Amino acid sequence: MEWTLSLFFIAYIGLLLLPRFRAYIALSMAILFLILGYVLLPDIVSQRINWNVFLIIAGTMLVVQPFIDSGMTGRLADLLMDRVHHSKSAILALAFFSGVISAFVDNVATVLIVAPIALDVAKKLKRNPVPLIIAVSVFANIQGFATLVGDTTSVMLAGIADMSFFDFFWIEGRPGPFFIVQVGTLIALFTLWFLLGKKNEELSFHHQTPVTDYAPSFFLILIIVLLVIASFIDGLPALTNGFITMGVGLVSVFYRMAKKKSFHVFAKDFSAVDGETLLLLLGLFIMILGLENQGVITAMGSFFESLSGNNLFVLYTLVVFISVIVSAFVDNIPYVATLLPVMLTLSNQFEIEPFVLYFGLLAGATLGGNITPIGASANIAGIGILRKLGYEVKVKDFLRIGIPITITAVLSGYVLIWILFGM
Repeated sequence: MEWTLSLFFIAYIGLLLLPRFRAYIALSMAILFLILGYVLLPDIVSQRINWNVFLIIAGTMLVVQPFIDSGMTGRLADLLMDRVHHSKSAILALAFFSGVISAFVDNVATVLIVAPIALDVAKKLKRNPVPLIIAVSVFANIQGFATLVGDTTSVMLAGIADMSFFDFFWIEGRPGPFFIVQVGTLIALFTLWFLLGKKNEELSFHHQTPVTDYAPSFFLILIIVLLVIASFIDGLPALTNGFITMGVGLVSVFYRMAKKKSFHVFAKDFSAVDGETLLLLLGLFIMILGLENQGVITAMGSFFESLSGNNLFVLYTLVVFISVIVSAFVDNIPYVATLLPVMLTLSNQFEIEPFVLYFGLLAGATLGGNITPIGASANIAGIGILRKLGYEVKVKDFLRIGIPITITAVLSGYVLIWILFGM
């Protein structure tokens, strides 16, 4: 067990220090696990590796990029901005819109969609765009936990917990992550309102982004509708959600090929699928399977249990706030991938439903990324946009917005999850 854990830590350090080579590091260590016999080949091709995760991510990416390219996100932003009349309301509207898009689109893609609008607003207001872009990035991170397709970590949660798209809205007769996140978002918006100060100029914003194709919007909505319908049907195959998402993604590709009468569309659309993320996840899942086979996951569960003194509330509190601190500096994908099986082990030891620990882990890991500029990919993307335009983003500028919003959002989620699933 010691060797397995040591090799995993070596891989983890490599993932932190060499982010450009994360996929190769994870795959290389996964191959070593296979060679050493920590994982057997039948384990990989079986359902012990959740292939639903890969199909959902790939299928969603096939639809999301054409959705962005069609101009629909810009049009939605225009409709939202036309209804506000003051600068603070415009900034809050942008932050809220960023969150809405992020609930269904990758966080980084969301920042790339909304940032140009925020820059235009800042120019009209003759304001420094740094706070606007930071707000857009932070709220994109908050909403990533709201739906099954909002973030990679949500897809991983759905895989291990066997959650449907609808379960993120209502589960076990109680409001699910979607509504918990919305409460946190509202409180975070009030926090942002006060952080923006007293300056609140009148705003005139009239712009209408042209939509070149409505089909990508239809395909994205179709994925969501079919996932909801499937959630009501019992006895479906384990890979149903993955087949639905990937199936609609392929139909979207073939539609675009037929419309443009070009096979180049096929290559272009599949190039939008982030292969490195999929390979990284595959490597991580194989390594975690090795940890499980060698008894490491059970041992980690026992360690957390010993820290909590066999008290569920203390354990839940540790899970949430350790996750916040860790994800402020560490990519939350490998962290969540490692800890999800531990949460299942702990729930079995406490003889409870695992949702309080699952949701506490995801809430802490998702929101903790907002504490620092490097805590989430969306933050890095937003700061990168500003840097290209010649704006310096000081750490204190990010912390001034990130920390208060993180504290209020985490505390509201922490309380709600415990009330709904822990008591």
